[in-house]
Amino acid sequence: MTQTMFRQALLNVPLPDASSLAVFTVAALVLLVIPGPSVLYIVAQSVSRGRMAGLVSMLGIQGGAVVHVAAATAGLSALLVRSSVAFSIVKYVGAGYLVFLGLMRLFGRDEGDSVGPPQERSLLRLFAQGVVVNMLNPKTALFFFAFLPQFVDVSKGGVAFQIAILGLVFVLLAVVSDGVYALAAGSAAEWFRGRRGALRAQRWASGGVLLGLGVATAFSGAHRNR
Repeated sequence: MTQTMFRQALLNVPLPDASSLAVFTVAALVLLVIPGPSVLYIVAQSVSRGRMAGLVSMLGIQGGAVVHVAAATAGLSALLVRSSVAFSIVKYVGAGYLVFLGLMRLFGRDEGDSVGPPQERSLLRLFAQGVVVNMLNPKTALFFFAFLPQFVDVSKGGVAFQIAILGLVFVLLAVVSDGVYALAAGSAAEWFRGRRGALRAQRWASGGVLLGLGVATAFSGAHRNR
């Protein structure tokens, strides 16, 4: 009896139909292959600290994306759409955090300066930084709020559940797409390691990218791009 009820419950789950999911997948891949701020952040970390650090930073970015998907599912992203004050607060805090990371990269000394691979503590910190960077990006919240509902079938009901499914599919696709960028940039980092002059150059380059992202975020409008 319990198994029968469970099967019936699964059949009644309002999943997106195959055609809508296929169109969504194609649209998501087109958006993902175009480098945006998230990709630039991942590439900067991968070039700066190596392939593993880039992959961990990518996972952190996707962890922040999952938070935004949850917010879109719960309708919290509507707050950023309706309130310019809330949008500005999140935007400037996120911009300040990116500038802080850039300055730390330029003028501080951390595990990224060593010739060997990043240590476990460093990787955990990079993951947390990625989560925070994406959580404090209001454009990511606006993107999910604007993009996901276009592929929801309201007649099926369970709109929040459909948004959650689509959001998780997007995150999984982003793991693959952004992971490729991290691996490609990490290959360049392998050449830098062990070359003190090149190491100094990529330190300034990656720090400059983070600073540039922070400044661009602070002066950007409410465009809905990832």
